[in-house]
Amino acid sequence: MRQLWVGVLVVVLNLGLGGCSGGWFGRRPASPTGFGAQGNRLDPALSGNGRYLASVLEHRGRARVVLQEQPGGRVLPLRHLRGREPHSSPSLSWNGRYMAVLVQQGPRRVALLEDRLTGRLVRLALPANAAPVRLSLAPDASRLALQLVRQGRWQVEVLELGGVIEPDLPGGSPAVGGGTDSQNPSGGG
Repeated sequence: MRQLWVGVLVVVLNLGLGGCSGGWFGRRPASPTGFGAQGNRLDPALSGNGRYLASVLEHRGRARVVLQEQPGGRVLPLRHLRGREPHSSPSLSWNGRYMAVLVQQGPRRVALLEDRLTGRLVRLALPANAAPVRLSLAPDASRLALQLVRQGRWQVEVLELGGVIEPDLPGGSPAVGGGTDSQNPSGGG
């Protein structure tokens, strides 16, 4: 019986089920960003439909979010995030219409949501005396989960976004534009 199990294990490993090196899963590196020498790429996030990849590119001491179409790798503009570095923890909605990200503004880290279809920027109201560490946007963008540090304790809170933005549902409009340059902040800070 032991020989049978060893044989089954060898077949499974040969099929590629024992690891991610080939097998059933296709692998390829993310497309280059086109920003000169490559730095470290961190915090990958795919839109629900798989069309967009957001990641943080660390290069020469700066960390900024890069958004790319997949699989071609064309870099898309994120004009509201320029000059607000470093960036961390990007998260995308289903069609990539919304991207949530943490940015540094002076001494504070804040959570921002960019509507790539309209160009609207929403600053998300965070609990007082809390520093955001990570975030995760629901695929339809109706909610945002935040990992926070408050008085030395780790917490997770969920923000309801339904009254602030419209949902990004499967089959909805792809976010191909960048909208206008106007900013419409929402909430406090």
